Amino acid sequence: MAEALIAGLVQTGTVSPSCISVSEHKAMRCDALTQKYGVRAQVGAESFLPRIDVLILAVKPAAAAAAMCETAPLLKKNALVLSIVAGLSLATIEESYPVHPVIRVMPNTPLAVGAGMSAYACGRCADADASDLAELLLGAAGRTVRVHECDLDAVTGLSGSGPAYAFLVLEALIEGGVAAGLKRETASVLAGQTLLGAAQMALASAHSPADLRAAVTSPAGTTAAGLRVLERAGMRAAFMDAVLAATERSKELGRR
Repeated sequence: MAEALIAGLVQTGTVSPSCISVSEHKAMRCDALTQKYGVRAQVGAESFLPRIDVLILAVKPAAAAAAMCETAPLLKKNALVLSIVAGLSLATIEESYPVHPVIRVMPNTPLAVGAGMSAYACGRCADADASDLAELLLGAAGRTVRVHECDLDAVTGLSGSGPAYAFLVLEALIEGGVAAGLKRETASVLAGQTLLGAAQMALASAHSPADLRAAVTSPAGTTAAGLRVLERAGMRAAFMDAVLAATERSKELGRR
């Protein structure tokens, strides 16, 4: 997820690569990030923590406590702390950064291609300026929405995990096209562009997804035949259950 954010920031020109410093415990990984994006990647963060304006916490939950303990004493005063650590509450983060504005974020991987979805919740010291800065950084590579912290588990279940659901649908559509006689390359383009176009229509339209679906579905036509199969298979309920299951798992991780 951190690399996806770096890619989005660099590719959109929101932040110059030379202004992005990355701490990674593997030297080989540092070299790869520097070569690919032009950022300053190194083992350890001690040298750049006193001068950065934004610290993005992008570590595994098990490593979060150590990362906060190591960075908090060196972090520049008033620097914004953006956390994308799954399950790490604002209260816990603010214990380590009591004098810094803290914002908790749930992004998703399409940030890497400028089509991300990031939901964020602000801590007690995060004012309008901190919120605007988060909007600038996250919005450069997609859309943003501000939510209450209690909503972030549901955000995780929907948009955080959602790209995997979409890729599964894409896989199935491609395989269906191949089974119907199309070349795989042709089926891949058809399926990918179809999902992209449908999503763009839904976001741009004043009509609901149900209305848009109805507009494509002629009585007793080909689309109606396909939808009938999907409904019989329980596709709608399966996706709803997937979001709920991922939401509950996010809550479980947060309680650990």
